[in-house]
Amino acid sequence: MIFLSSMGVIGKKIEFYKTVAFVTYKEWAAYRSHMAVSLFVGPVFFLVQYFIWHAVFTTRGSLGGFTLEQMVTYYGISSVISYLTFDFADWNLQMLIRTGKFATFLLRPVTHVYFALAQKIGHRILSFWMEFIPVYLIFIFAFGIRLVPRFPVWTVISILLSFILAFLVNYCIGISGFWLIRTNGLRQALHLFKDICAGVFIPLTFFPSPIQKILLFMPFQYITFVPTRVFIGSYELGGVSFSIPEIVGIQALMVLAMVLFVTILWKKGIKRFSGVGI
Repeated sequence: MIFLSSMGVIGKKIEFYKTVAFVTYKEWAAYRSHMAVSLFVGPVFFLVQYFIWHAVFTTRGSLGGFTLEQMVTYYGISSVISYLTFDFADWNLQMLIRTGKFATFLLRPVTHVYFALAQKIGHRILSFWMEFIPVYLIFIFAFGIRLVPRFPVWTVISILLSFILAFLVNYCIGISGFWLIRTNGLRQALHLFKDICAGVFIPLTFFPSPIQKILLFMPFQYITFVPTRVFIGSYELGGVSFSIPEIVGIQALMVLAMVLFVTILWKKGIKRFSGVGI
């Protein structure tokens, strides 16, 4: 009876979070014109990268282990993956803390981190057909980029892990709002640092070898660089090579490590929030 009762409670919570995801989907669908802007921004960013690297490769055949075609493919893959993993949990959480609305979550029988994750799921489901599919087709037919993963199953698993990891990293940034009143500057700085270390602007193999070795132990590369390399079908960083199953396994371990870190940081943040009497 106790087991059945527990399963019933878990079932109700799952239904609640499914409802949160659906409501988020419907809410953002009403403002889908905001997402439509990405159909312009994504390809334009890619074109800028293409022109820059095309100029760089006019005097050399390869750079940092990449040919021009491989470099263009890297940016195409990382761009479409970003549509699937984009996250704004930090902004939502800090806004709730700053306005005092977060206090209502302390009175609800729900955990905010799961609530925020459900919101992201709903938002990204809408993004899948409004942003990902159109841009994916633009890259294939307009730019001629081969966006076919070498290992489809491992690629899907890696992107799912990247999805969760991007959420956890951003949620950590959001938790800083328990200690800081104004966090916009810090949040932007952390996002820039995260994107640089994730390989959004340039592949991580362009960094000096000592920095590459440090990045192996940080969570950021597992958000963009790793799923992109898994998509391509090979991984190497800092002179260390892993097979695709190995690097995906390491990515999964990094997700578990971030779950533990978020849990610890969350408990400290809640104590801070309750202590100041907000």
